[in-house]
Amino acid sequence: MSAGSARRRLRSAVTPADLLRLGLFGLRTRPTRVVLSALGIAIGIAAMIAVVGISSSSKAQLDQVLDALGTNVLTATQAQGFGETPPLPETALESVLRQDDVQAAAAVGTIEDAAVYRNGYVPAPETKGIGVLAAWGEVPTVLGGALASGRWIDDAPGAPAQVVLGADAATALGIDAVGPDTRVWIGAQWVQVVGILEPIQLAEDLDNQVFVPRDLARTLGFTGAPTAVYTRVDPDHVERARDVLAAAIRPGAAQDVGVTRPSDALAAKNATDDSFTGLLVGIGGVALLVGGIGVANTMVITVLERRAEVGVRRALGARRRNIRDQFLVESLLLSFLGGVAGVALGVGVTTVYALGQGWPVAIPLWAVAGGLGATVFIGGVSGLYPAARAARIPPTSALAAV
Repeated sequence: MSAGSARRRLRSAVTPADLLRLGLFGLRTRPTRVVLSALGIAIGIAAMIAVVGISSSSKAQLDQVLDALGTNVLTATQAQGFGETPPLPETALESVLRQDDVQAAAAVGTIEDAAVYRNGYVPAPETKGIGVLAAWGEVPTVLGGALASGRWIDDAPGAPAQVVLGADAATALGIDAVGPDTRVWIGAQWVQVVGILEPIQLAEDLDNQVFVPRDLARTLGFTGAPTAVYTRVDPDHVERARDVLAAAIRPGAAQDVGVTRPSDALAAKNATDDSFTGLLVGIGGVALLVGGIGVANTMVITVLERRAEVGVRRALGARRRNIRDQFLVESLLLSFLGGVAGVALGVGVTTVYALGQGWPVAIPLWAVAGGLGATVFIGGVSGLYPAARAARIPPTSALAAV
């Protein structure tokens, strides 16, 4: 074998495994600088993973809530518009219950001048914002709610006066459980508290209300017209039921009745959260870009410090592409290590936060894969110029530093 053939074979004998070993060796010789450079990448990736993961966990929690509560609840109220519309008719609930797609329904009506107090000595203006609603039908059952204590009111004619407190109303009144002597002052009389509701996710405005049966409501000045009719319909025919409810409640004037789906409000809130998540991901991207600049800076300094090493390798027959590949692999490894640390940190932050909120942990695979892919891309781009600069160093110039 000729000397020229031997030299060519030696020059081409650098394998990917050799490049990997050279890259790892280069990182091990400067551990402090490597850690600081990788930290910039790690912070950017961790921010992106954590933001996406927390947002996805929140959505998973919302999906669980909607699955439990159902998306087949419709609320009929007085239509809101520029003109004045009449209140719902007193027969609204009965009209709704006659529809084929309706599975259950309940109604509430505002009692304008009624107020609830812990006792009869509280000044009249100190209502704490608690409202009083006449209720008929199983309101919490229709809305997917539950009782934290006690039972729901008995609306049968002649039943004794009684009330059920919404979650926030109970807190404001200082009542956390129902007992035989639990009472509130309402309408210049003591009334027995028979139940306390858990927070109602599909109708949060009911949490600061007190519910009374219609017999008691009439003594408090209730007009008899419901302000809202809550309806649970066949899940397969929600849109059809939505189209007919208004006409069923007020024939010939369906435009005076507004029909909404409470779960749509939760979906709208989720869409708002998505916009905020996009902003935070953008901030994480900026942090990642700054980390990439740090990697590039580290690699440029590395090339300057290792001119002698480059000269020796060139003198021993290494080609320019071998030098270029060595430093490019080192840059990729530096960014990849930062990316792995960032993914681990982002996953850890997401897990701790989600479990602390009682949410399921949901981290999209695309976010992890995308994060690692971004680090490889950043490492490649950051290492191109330093690697090309190292490859252009002439052996004589480099060896002068030896």
